[in-house]
Order: sequence, then C-alpha cells, then structure tokens
Amino acid sequence: MDHTTPPTTDPTPLFELFRGNHATELLVAAVAHFDVFARLAGRPMTLEELGAELGLAERPSHVLVTALRAMGTVARDSVGRLSLTPSAMEHLVPGGPFYMGDYCGLAAQSPGVLAMAERLRLDRPFGAEKPDEGAAFIYREGVESAMEKEASARSLTLALSGRAKNVAPLLARDLPLDGASHVLDVGGGTGLYAIALLQANPGLRASVLDRPEVLKVAAEFAAAAGVADRLALVPGDMFTTALPSADVVLVSNILHDWDVPGCRALVARCAAALPAGGRLVVHDVFLDDDLGGPLPIALYSAALFTLTEGRAYSAAEYRGWLREAGLEADAAIVPTLVHCGALVGTK
Repeated sequence: MDHTTPPTTDPTPLFELFRGNHATELLVAAVAHFDVFARLAGRPMTLEELGAELGLAERPSHVLVTALRAMGTVARDSVGRLSLTPSAMEHLVPGGPFYMGDYCGLAAQSPGVLAMAERLRLDRPFGAEKPDEGAAFIYREGVESAMEKEASARSLTLALSGRAKNVAPLLARDLPLDGASHVLDVGGGTGLYAIALLQANPGLRASVLDRPEVLKVAAEFAAAAGVADRLALVPGDMFTTALPSADVVLVSNILHDWDVPGCRALVARCAAALPAGGRLVVHDVFLDDDLGGPLPIALYSAALFTLTEGRAYSAAEYRGWLREAGLEADAAIVPTLVHCGALVGTK
C-alpha cells in the first residue's frame, strides 16, 4: 500500500467538526459550573489567581483559559492579567440586560458538560480512576493502560491511524531528510509515519518503538506497504528503554499526551540519543505562543486533556525544551495536515 500520496481533499474541517463538542462543554462549564465570567467581571486576574479561585490545577487552568481566549470571551493584557472581552461582559455576566448565561445553562447537566467539569476539577485522564479499564492513551508504571491489552490496543491504534494515514504522506513529502540513514519513530504506533518516510526514501532504514501489543498492528502495516525488511519493531517504554541509535528521532503526536515534566524528560532522552548533527523532529499541533488559540487547537487540547496527561503546547514551549536539551530549533515549522507541523531541532 502506498503511503506517500496525500488525500485529494483536506480532511481538516471534518476533524474540527469532530472536536467541536468541546467548545460547548468548556463554555457551559465556565458559565454554569465555575462562574468564570462573574469572577472576572469583578477584577482582572492572572491565570494562577483564577485557577486558585476556581480550585483548578495548572493544566486544567491552561486548557480552560486557552479555549475561552480563543472563543473571544477572555483577553490577556501585556502583564498576563485576564479580563472579559466586551462581548463576554455584555452577554455572560449575570444581571446584565442581554445576559444569555441561563440559556447556556440549559446544557449544564448534559453528560458531556458534567464529564468535562469533573475532569477539570480532578485533573486526571478519563479511565485513570478505573483500575480495571485503564487510561486509554498513556502508559506509565503503576497506571493500567488499555495499550497493554490486545483487543483495546488494536482498536485504539487502528482508530488513531485515521489521522496518520492522512498526514503521513505530507510529512514524508516535505520533511527534509538529507544525509539521514536511520529514523527512530518513538511511540510510533501503527508505524505509518516511519513507513511513509521509508517509501519516500528508498535508502532509509527505520525503527518504531512502542508497546508490544501496538507493534503487532505496525507489523501488519509494514508488511502491506512492502517495507518490513527496512523497519525494525522495538518493544519497550519510551521513558526507560534504551533508544536505538539513529540520526533522526521522530516524535509524532506523542508529546501532547504528557505533562510538562514528561515532555521535558522525553525530549532530553531523545536528544541524548542523537549523534552530533542528528535531528529531533517534533511533529505535532502548535498553539499560538501566547497560548490564546487558535480555537481548533484549543479544542483539540481539551480532547487531549480528557484522555491523556497532557494538552496542546505552543511552538515556544517546544523550542524551550529543545534548547534545554542542547538542540538548536529551526525558525520555521514544516506544515503537514490537520493542523500538524514538524519542528526540527539539531544537535
């Protein structure tokens, strides 16, 4: 199967529609469960002050406020204070002549809104409190993961291929790999990104590191694509397993699954495994550097928040972690598809 030919139509609007429910959940939660707009009408606050008043940790505070800013309801000034926009002041503060908060409140008890409000308060991914089921998209010692069970690992891995099969051809076409002989795809899942790179670069070899049950799916994709002889499948834990030697390390839509300490640790591990001149490719979505949007990424961040230990991050955050790890980050991001892009750091 060919994984180097992009789709003829752009699926991005369909992905945006799929994630659009999070706009309703976050807005209604802000109005009906956290009283955000009445609080900010009283006085401007920093993110930390608002989070403390709402009883929210740092990660849910970022997810909620980024979305509200992207919706045009909250603004941030030059010193980081949050306040209401004119639209929010007129329509979302209780007692005003054009208040519509009660209308939003019609959805306050809907299952999606209740679940979002609970996730914001708990700051834990869906399933983390259910030991028999496990958290779907994460693997960490001491946390039951659905990626360790054959049926659920296969189902989730194949589901995630719905994005990868659309995006991988663009990454393979536009990511410069001059001089590279071996690519390591960390947390590569289906292996579709590595497979597309192999098909586009006949002299290349690649390895995919992931959980054993996940790699069963990758083996099937590699065989169907005719590149199994150039693709090594490495079972392990990305945070503890020794990384195979490679001159390019790819982390594609992986870092957003982890909190800031996890991201910094994984970037440092990948950077340490590179030779001088080696490249770390962060292929992901990117929030604006001021964490104020855009809205599609803010809503995707909410989806990540509910299912993983992470959120969406900005290019500035990624560049900071690359610099900490001793890498020089490119100024430009190579766009792919579905809001994704590749940011390259060189050792």
